[in-house]
Amino acid sequence: MKSTIDMTSSDRTLKKSVSFRQAFANSMTMAYRGVLKLRHTPEQLFDVTLQPIIFTLMFTYIFGGAISGDVQHYLPVIIPGILVQTVISTSVVTGVQLREDMDKGVFDRFKSLPIARIAPLAGALLADSIRYTIATVLTFAMGYIMGYRPGGGLLNVAIAALLVIVCSWAVSWIFAFFGVIARTVSSVQGISMIVLFPLTFVSNAFVPVGTMPGWLQWFVNVNPISHLVNAVRELANTGMVGRELAISLLGAAVIVAVFAPLTVRAYMRKA
Repeated sequence: MKSTIDMTSSDRTLKKSVSFRQAFANSMTMAYRGVLKLRHTPEQLFDVTLQPIIFTLMFTYIFGGAISGDVQHYLPVIIPGILVQTVISTSVVTGVQLREDMDKGVFDRFKSLPIARIAPLAGALLADSIRYTIATVLTFAMGYIMGYRPGGGLLNVAIAALLVIVCSWAVSWIFAFFGVIARTVSSVQGISMIVLFPLTFVSNAFVPVGTMPGWLQWFVNVNPISHLVNAVRELANTGMVGRELAISLLGAAVIVAVFAPLTVRAYMRKA
């Protein structure tokens, strides 16, 4: 009797293990599908290729002299800020493309396939990590061309880049949630911009906090984007690993813990 119970328990564990492996394999397959979409429609990369270049040039030469006296002194301030602002903004595309796929009936076709039902959603978010990586590399490259020389060294720059990519992936769960619950693509874009613009522009990404009114400084200081910008500046400019890095990672973990289950639940109801 005991051996029978043990075998039953073992079978259940094996089934769960196989189910998890299948879900992971299906998610990676769907992520590869996302990569193929980028290869066949490269215009989808226009935002992550042009925006870092345009924004870096524009903000640096417009604000550099007024804020830091000249462009060279402003680069250590603006490059981390532009990096965070650009890559976080790119995560909006996750929700938009998800809504487009659902509107086109692509996800209805996936329902008829013998795959884990969560795989299309997980694969889409994984594939978008490539977009974040491209935007990150281009921002640092553009800064280097303009004269930015990070004092933290190459290793800390790589850690800063990885931090931004991880945090952007976490934020993409928010926009994926909007993509699932919203009825149209335009509504996803509208909701996302309402959330994103105050967070990115009312932060320390472009100007020092001390130049702002006192009531606004409070919001900027608690803004998670400000903490992420500070963490990237500390890593890239000085090589310091400190409190801001921990806060940024904790914030990313909280976002995933809250919005990943909400997104999956909403998606499973519609799938």
